[in-house]
Amino acid sequence: MATISVQTKKFADLEAILSVTGTEQMLIHDGNGVKVITVENLHKGLQTDIDSVRNVLADGAGAHNSIYRGKNLGTSVTAEQYKAISDGTFAGLYVGDYWVISGVTYRIAGFDYYLHNGDTNTTKHHVVIVPDENMGSAQMNTTNVTTGGYVGSAMYKANLNAAKTKIKSAFSGHVLSHRVYLTNAVSNGAPSGGAWFDSEVELMTERMVYGCPVHSPMGDGQKDPWSAMHNYTVEKSQLPLFALNPAAIATRYDYWLRDVVTAATFASVSYGGNANNNTASFSLGVRPAFCIC
Repeated sequence: MATISVQTKKFADLEAILSVTGTEQMLIHDGNGVKVITVENLHKGLQTDIDSVRNVLADGAGAHNSIYRGKNLGTSVTAEQYKAISDGTFAGLYVGDYWVISGVTYRIAGFDYYLHNGDTNTTKHHVVIVPDENMGSAQMNTTNVTTGGYVGSAMYKANLNAAKTKIKSAFSGHVLSHRVYLTNAVSNGAPSGGAWFDSEVELMTERMVYGCPVHSPMGDGQKDPWSAMHNYTVEKSQLPLFALNPAAIATRYDYWLRDVVTAATFASVSYGGNANNNTASFSLGVRPAFCIC
């Protein structure tokens, strides 16, 4: 009878290997007893399951806008992650994932939200980012007026600059510049004019946060929303972050939105998460949105 060699070592004492060729054998219990299977055949069996998962987790903005994950992606965007953004696969990136950079949690709010929008076509694949918390506090204006709309406000002209500087430092060379339509005139408390502007970092709108206007003026059956109030915007849908995880709307701090509500007030989100509006001279949180590419 041939002699069978039996190792009596503990698993922790066995020699470790760092790679396999496929011919190695493993022990497996199939319910009837201990059997042997090669690594290659085990891999074939698992590959079917892996492929079925890949069929669900498809590449591209459509699929990735539909899945909330919330994974910590590290303290900077890697070259591999930027490549996944630029090629539009968004591999390894999902809504709710985030980077923590210089103490700020920057969370993915959506993919290709602005693609093919603007008077000049936005063609670069991109990720919309919203910080978890306010990046400081500021007034919309020094007095309670909305003259000049969002573009005419002190927020647009100066008060966003601190957040912009921090964002551009965190994502150096990768903040997307694209075209958006912004309100630049107000009449009788409602937007009356707007134009296309280059945009990098802006306050969000009610539509981006809630999915629809709440306090900002809309047509009343008598006025055309375009000619009367210039409610013309490329931000016409809710960001996937807030659709998939509504709790992300509430930060326990008030923060501004850029919609004009009256001659004295802009839209805002209350500390409790409810839709609100405040007089322009209030100092509320600055929680902007921006895109990286």
